[in-house]
Amino acid sequence: MAASSSTNEISDKPRRTATSFRNFVSQNHDSQFPAESGRYHLYISYACPWASRCLVVLKLKGLDKAISFTSVQPLWRKTKENDEHMGWVFPDSDTEVPGAERDNINGAKSVRELYDIASLNYTGKYTVPILWDKKLKTIVNNESSEILRMFSTEFNHIAQNPCLDLYPTNLRSLINETNEWVHHGINNGVYKCGFATSQKAYDEAVKQLFDALDKCEEILGKQRFLCGNTLTEPDIRLFVTLIRFDEAYTVIFKCNKRLIREYSNLFNYTKDIYQIPGLSSTVKMDHVKQNYYGSFPSINPLGIVAHGPNIDYSLSHDRHRFS
Repeated sequence: MAASSSTNEISDKPRRTATSFRNFVSQNHDSQFPAESGRYHLYISYACPWASRCLVVLKLKGLDKAISFTSVQPLWRKTKENDEHMGWVFPDSDTEVPGAERDNINGAKSVRELYDIASLNYTGKYTVPILWDKKLKTIVNNESSEILRMFSTEFNHIAQNPCLDLYPTNLRSLINETNEWVHHGINNGVYKCGFATSQKAYDEAVKQLFDALDKCEEILGKQRFLCGNTLTEPDIRLFVTLIRFDEAYTVIFKCNKRLIREYSNLFNYTKDIYQIPGLSSTVKMDHVKQNYYGSFPSINPLGIVAHGPNIDYSLSHDRHRFS
């Protein structure tokens, strides 16, 4: 998500803003950014699916002790007193917004300030996630798909769960292909629906979204996860959208043709992933709803937050039938 919007709200075909910091942490000790315990910090928003998928992998790999993280507060605020820019900000205290914390690494008041520290000439959007190098005091990377991949592959020597391989060699071609259609049809598809500025654009986006969800439903009727019976990268990328779907996207983005709860396989699949040890801590639905209902005045000018449906994802599921 970007500071003012991670989509182009005035276009009939919203698209993700290209990210600017694309360095890579490596196991190679000679790298500019070697994979070292305690060196890196992850800045996220619990509201943002792109940032949350990085936190999910950090938790699943057991990197909590090696890589620290901080969440901003969910509602966008003014990032500087002397202009009208609205974006991600840190709370004034660690108790102001449960789950959000002050920036104890750089003392920044907003994500915008972090970009200013990293680059005096930066002119892009102020997005999360951010992988920060505490040693060099700069942004390593702000592209969620690359941060996710780094956490999965480059920190195994300091991970508590190094055996979890979300990008196994034998499945990489299928994973890359699946990531592509899940991204365009579903992850970004909900935004295409929400920010469509014509009926034609909305109709096309809705069709693409639900065609992709139907495809997932069919695949998940035959196997436990998207690429087989093993959890891989596309499952994490899909999960962060599914978990927000019925609570936010159906209403605020007008994705109400069918609820995820009405898909037997997708709903049970969402519960299955949610119940993986450590993963539920990455989901804070109050942050999700405050952000989506309160930070997009072009589609919800009064910022009224819808009640419900308050889904309990800890209830039993049937995905063990594929074990």
